[in-house]
Amino acid sequence: MPTPRTARPAAEDAPESLAGTRYEVEIGPVAHGGHCVARHEGRVLFVRHGLPGERAVVEVTDGTATSRFLRADVVEVLDASEDRVTPPCPFAGPGRCGGCDWQHAAPAAQRRLKAAVVAEQLRRLAGLDLDVAVEAVAGPPGLPEGLGWRTRVQFAVDPATGAAGLRKHRSHDVEVVDACAIAAPGVEELGVESRDWTGVATVEAVAATGSLDRAVVVTPAATDGRLPIVELERPVSVFRADDRGRTKRVHGRAAVREVAAGRTWRVSGAGFWQVHPAAADTLVAAVLDGLEPKPGDLALDLYCGVGLFAGAIADRLADGDTVIGVESSREAIEDAKHNLRDVPGARFEVGKVDRVLTRPGFLRRADLVVLDPPRAGAGKTVAERIARLTPRRIAYVACDPAALARDLKYFAELGFRTKSVRAFDLFPNTHHVECVAILEPAPRAKKKK
Repeated sequence: MPTPRTARPAAEDAPESLAGTRYEVEIGPVAHGGHCVARHEGRVLFVRHGLPGERAVVEVTDGTATSRFLRADVVEVLDASEDRVTPPCPFAGPGRCGGCDWQHAAPAAQRRLKAAVVAEQLRRLAGLDLDVAVEAVAGPPGLPEGLGWRTRVQFAVDPATGAAGLRKHRSHDVEVVDACAIAAPGVEELGVESRDWTGVATVEAVAATGSLDRAVVVTPAATDGRLPIVELERPVSVFRADDRGRTKRVHGRAAVREVAAGRTWRVSGAGFWQVHPAAADTLVAAVLDGLEPKPGDLALDLYCGVGLFAGAIADRLADGDTVIGVESSREAIEDAKHNLRDVPGARFEVGKVDRVLTRPGFLRRADLVVLDPPRAGAGKTVAERIARLTPRRIAYVACDPAALARDLKYFAELGFRTKSVRAFDLFPNTHHVECVAILEPAPRAKKKK
């Protein structure tokens, strides 16, 4: 009888798991993703909870005898870095909450680690040799540095107990918590962690910046599940979310009001807004400094959300100048139209950015372009379509340095040079970092006589 083409190997033939195996290693350089690189007998280990230069005992969490690399956690520090501190959160550490990556590092050390990652990604993926510093951003007053900044927190619910918590690293398991150290005071005052959420899959808590608006977005565990009555420590708006990310208001306001860049912004449902209270103003300032808008410019805001950058740029232009926002979320576009209803030259288009940019009659040119794409980046097609508009300046806002670097390479191939890259520590104690890159047309090489 012929052997089936896709026959599965017998269980006894599966590679031996090395989970639980311990090695003594020297911790090497930081890598993208919240870990450092170590080696044991020639094999690479991606190690969490360690710092460069440390000697430590690590325990393998993922990998087999035939894996190209292993994942591991530091379980015993033999020779500690001078940058090591005691994590401020009792739920941080190996096998615990996966929300934070660097609580064991001093804040200034975290920024140096992130700067090294940004520089390495730019060098490796974009061929750019830039000296990048990650700039500190002030958090809520009166709190220790790096804590209490996250104004939007999505809690997972333990299906066995109904208790709220946060996911463990690379796991669906829930670490039940009684408080989150990086959550903003406005989130913690809701008391999400002390409530029974039986029948619920996730609860996103929102504490707006600049207003007293509070909201929770509740996703039932079953698609046909009934939503429990939500009673928290203070009045909130309640939204129900489905498995496709759509939200429906249950009671309270239909949106929260965020304050930034001299305006009040309506953000409906689970719409996108930066989670650090100073992020919107910080990024707006960096974008405006890089683009240098002036009266007469035509500006394009891609992945515009509720219109933050479009509004900030419009304030630098003349009343009749045009600012166009493009966003795939219809709800966000409705918010953007509301938010900039006093700007005569503002208009907004619903649709995927790559498709809108090629709509007949959409645009032939733009003086300025700002784009704030999702974590995966904009991609080559979008870069090509932006380049056809021959902008004077491009501001690229990125939450992932690898995606940014890949896209900067695309732009370089299309005739744009990277003028500057700034990085901001808008996600303290995590590996995430926000960057703003400014691009402009590269000088044309002079023809030889």
